[in-house]
Amino acid sequence: MSRQICLPIIIVGVVAAAAYGADSPVSFRREIAPILQDSCLACHGAKKAEGGYRVDSYEELFKAGDSGETPIAAGGSDPSELVRRIVCDDEFERMPAESDPLAADQIALFQKWVAEGAKFDGEDPAQELAMVIPPPTYASPPEHYAHSLPVTAMLFSPDGKSLITGGYHELIVWNIENGTLIRRIPNVDQRVFALAFSPDGTALAVGCGEPGKSGEVRLLDFAKGEVKAVVSRSSDVVLDVAYRPGTSELAVASADSSLRIIDTQSLKEIRSFASHADWVTAVSWSDDGKLLISGSRDKSAKVYDVTSGELLSSYLGHGDIVRGVSILPDNKQAVSVGADKKLHRWNIADNKKVAEVGLGSDGSKCVRDGEKVLVPCSDSRLLWIDLKGNKVLKEFNGNTDWVLSVTSQPGGTGPEGAVLASGSFNGEVRLWKAADASLLRSWTASP
Repeated sequence: MSRQICLPIIIVGVVAAAAYGADSPVSFRREIAPILQDSCLACHGAKKAEGGYRVDSYEELFKAGDSGETPIAAGGSDPSELVRRIVCDDEFERMPAESDPLAADQIALFQKWVAEGAKFDGEDPAQELAMVIPPPTYASPPEHYAHSLPVTAMLFSPDGKSLITGGYHELIVWNIENGTLIRRIPNVDQRVFALAFSPDGTALAVGCGEPGKSGEVRLLDFAKGEVKAVVSRSSDVVLDVAYRPGTSELAVASADSSLRIIDTQSLKEIRSFASHADWVTAVSWSDDGKLLISGSRDKSAKVYDVTSGELLSSYLGHGDIVRGVSILPDNKQAVSVGADKKLHRWNIADNKKVAEVGLGSDGSKCVRDGEKVLVPCSDSRLLWIDLKGNKVLKEFNGNTDWVLSVTSQPGGTGPEGAVLASGSFNGEVRLWKAADASLLRSWTASP
């Protein structure tokens, strides 16, 4: 296609760029990267690179695609192939393809940025766009909830005296003695799907996101209720997080099919695994931190050697979505649950199933405590499964909706003994006495 078709728009764009914030340089982090993330990444990312061209990092942005054209010329006087494509009015050449063109002010930003030398104002040009873009400050949560939210994540505080649940753009901390509100921690993404305390109990990793749009892990100073850092970002929600025992390393499972290990102190990615073909729904470490296991909507559970990055096992026995996984203490076997209504116990070495336990309904998660596993189920029950006998040890009945989350009180040294908590789709929280599966108290987790 002729470049002349695009020339009138280029001229208009240059005029607009000259008038747009002429007194301050355009920021790649704050202004250019978000446009690339929202409008270009779907077709020009690492997994899907139309025309061989990628925009998923500043570094990739300068590499020519299949056409051989230089995306951004080494000098502000040439508008470059990238700018030509976004201003062109020929639908076969204009980018984004098969979508509305960029707004006039967005085009002006690109024009001005290229004219200024297309500079990078981040720390690492090779970083993904999601990590380059400054973390947003989210809107305050509503003062009162008109409707309850599903309790998709919950966790006892390290001292066992309070319970944390996810809300809308917030975490909510409850007094477990009477179910009253203690405090609210704002400034997290729209929905919370996973929570994990650092081994020293001071930092809380929050896996959250807006479905189909964004995901991240925010690291909070729990005592202060303040965001310390955003340690991971993705193009879809973070569904699970887990700290490597005794370390600052965090495994992050996301709905963009990614599985990463992030050092939460240096904020560096240590390793990533690209083994799953769909949402990574669950992640867990072996007790010694040498192995990592993940479950996915692609109907598989996988085990990795963390040091080498080698895929050790890929279990396909469920034939349906896997939602919960755990490695047993000997590192030789694993258990997993999901939409096939069974707990599977299988060998890591040869992927062979050695036992199964019928759940009666979908399993939402798999939380192991020694030789026992807690499984919240879609038929409103919470099951405690004994792995020594591969049988249901106790049933916790009384929830009135799908049980989505479960957590156990650390230590279990209170006057009531070991306490468990379950959260349901209808927003209900229930505290249980582990010894006899009796209900201690319940409340709706909505301010």
